[in-house]
Amino acid sequence: MAKHTNRLVGEKSPYLLQHAHNPVDWHPWGEEAFRTATEQDKPVFLSIGYSTCHWCHVMERESFEDDEVAKLLNEAFVCIKVDREERPDIDNVYMTVCQMMTGHGGWPLTVLMTPDKKPFFSGTYFPKSSLAGRMGLMELVPKVQDLWRTRREDLVQSADKVTEALRGLERPAVGGELGDSVLFKAERQLSERFDEAFGGFGGAPKFPTPHNLLLLLRMFRRTGNARNLAMVEKTLTAMRRGGIYDHLGYGFHRYSTDQRWLLPHFEKMLYDQAQLLMAYVEAYQLTRKPIYKRTAQEIVEYVRRDLQHPEGPFYSAEDADSEGEEGKFYVWSEKEIRSVLGKKADPFIRAYDILPEGNFLDEATHRRTGANVLHLQRPLDILAKELGMSELELETTLADQRRLLFHVRERRVRPLRDDKVLTDWNGLMIAALSMAAKALDEELFVRAATAAADFILSRMRKDGRLLHRFRDGEVAIEATLTDYAFLIWGLVELYEAGLDSRHLEAALDLTEIMNKQFWDPKDGGYYFTAESAEQLLVRQKDLFDGAIPSGNSVAMHVLLKLSRLTGRPNLANRAAAVARSAARQATEHPVGFTQLLCGVDFSIGPSAEVVIVGKRNAPETRAMLRKLHASYIPNKVLLLREEGDERMPALAPFTAELVMQDGKATAYVCRGFSCELPVTEPQAMMELLEY
Repeated sequence: MAKHTNRLVGEKSPYLLQHAHNPVDWHPWGEEAFRTATEQDKPVFLSIGYSTCHWCHVMERESFEDDEVAKLLNEAFVCIKVDREERPDIDNVYMTVCQMMTGHGGWPLTVLMTPDKKPFFSGTYFPKSSLAGRMGLMELVPKVQDLWRTRREDLVQSADKVTEALRGLERPAVGGELGDSVLFKAERQLSERFDEAFGGFGGAPKFPTPHNLLLLLRMFRRTGNARNLAMVEKTLTAMRRGGIYDHLGYGFHRYSTDQRWLLPHFEKMLYDQAQLLMAYVEAYQLTRKPIYKRTAQEIVEYVRRDLQHPEGPFYSAEDADSEGEEGKFYVWSEKEIRSVLGKKADPFIRAYDILPEGNFLDEATHRRTGANVLHLQRPLDILAKELGMSELELETTLADQRRLLFHVRERRVRPLRDDKVLTDWNGLMIAALSMAAKALDEELFVRAATAAADFILSRMRKDGRLLHRFRDGEVAIEATLTDYAFLIWGLVELYEAGLDSRHLEAALDLTEIMNKQFWDPKDGGYYFTAESAEQLLVRQKDLFDGAIPSGNSVAMHVLLKLSRLTGRPNLANRAAAVARSAARQATEHPVGFTQLLCGVDFSIGPSAEVVIVGKRNAPETRAMLRKLHASYIPNKVLLLREEGDERMPALAPFTAELVMQDGKATAYVCRGFSCELPVTEPQAMMELLEY
């Protein structure tokens, strides 16, 4: 029986429930908590994190489960816990505060503020007691409590200044049109930051940032500069071979703690799987290299096996920790591997760089612990020669051994799965699955994406408007911009993959709501929160592309696609206004806006619209679709017009007069706002699309 129970026990968030039995008297975010702070004349201790955050777990074990710390916190503050994944609006505001005040941010995020939500102090992880120059809670809390009693006016003035500065960031300066010069500037900056030895950008810790790769692929197509493709291939290959990839169960870990992609931070996020799936799919379309196709298929296998809800949508993440230890589920000793694989273990030991002393240094102690992260040290063709085996023989042997180890690993204590369903992250996965379905001609992927989309459209809406989170039968929390933009992206890609016009219709309906609830009529672009949402200190705009693309970047992309799909120029005009709202910042720092710049690449063109008129399942129609989807043509849109279908002309009126030629499936191709004569052969269609 739990020794303590606090107000979080009635919440649905896995993160909040993790803290429901802390001795800290946590409140969920809400007016009751702030009213209590006012009545008790206490400042607020706001702690923001998420369920798969390693250092959030550390801070909980060290401090929030500690009776001594809890007593101090409860006496000095009203304490509020927020799940950043449930309430990204709150997280965005106070993370901006932390970055303003300290120059950096991260989770756990700690903010001290007045009862009217104005912050006067912030930081990230705090140990229980001061250590190595980092202040501990045992020292911080009494100091703040004393200041609140004796110098409150100073704290209030500080909070007012922080709030004023925050509001000064509310309206970023609007710039002019974004042209190809910003694309070339981003290309140069990415090239300068590229890690020639190991791929990726910058040093440790190293994040995948797939939108950088998506932009470089577009720049390769635009310029023919081979370095752009080389940077993408080096990065994708290094990640696939590195420890950041789960070689047994598939999928990618969050990031690499080192420069070589060897030692990952072991959590697995749905949004990383989605974005990396997009990158591997597009690389495969462009190069036809089997390793990219196989990686894409394996990502989907992992997501469908371990992250898919029985009714279709996708869960959020898997933790880095199991049994209280980061990475324990994933690492191996040499002895364990030999006990499973027996006398035939040597090829595996050599291939995956398994060492008796372990193949990485522990982050905290900088010593080897005997644990090994699976990674491919060298190309298999070289190792096969050294072992006197053919490459195919070695690959077959390793595949069999990986399956054996996977089944053994499945008997271990698994990391916690965060089983909440988020609309925006599902939108990314629906888009990625649909892109993979098209490129790899996989009907199973279409069905998986459709199940997720239909669940959200039927179960995660109220009065037509989206809600953000589903868990344990409950749907709640008003949707943000990313929920709308990402789901619209998913629906547009799903329409092109499955050619079910109801998904295109749903995308248009949600776009109308997005425009009404989030648009800034003064400066253009979209606010992160709806007009009807809870009013926080500021109403921010989501412009910068971080771990996930910004809502505005994706909105620009989908507005352009929907404009071309439906012939609605007002949507393209709105996309241009989005670009202008971010233009000043994007011009100064283009590598922070690479997803937005993919939209700029689309808007500049060349781009293409393809309408195929024919019977959906006719062999000649399918042949055209396969040919079109197999090719890397990122700036195109596709419509299917079946004769007799009145739904499509209602959505895209320009298709009403298009008919089959000579009773054959017929492609109508338009490029640069001019249209070619219809063709009935797949190759002829592709020739019209060449540029």
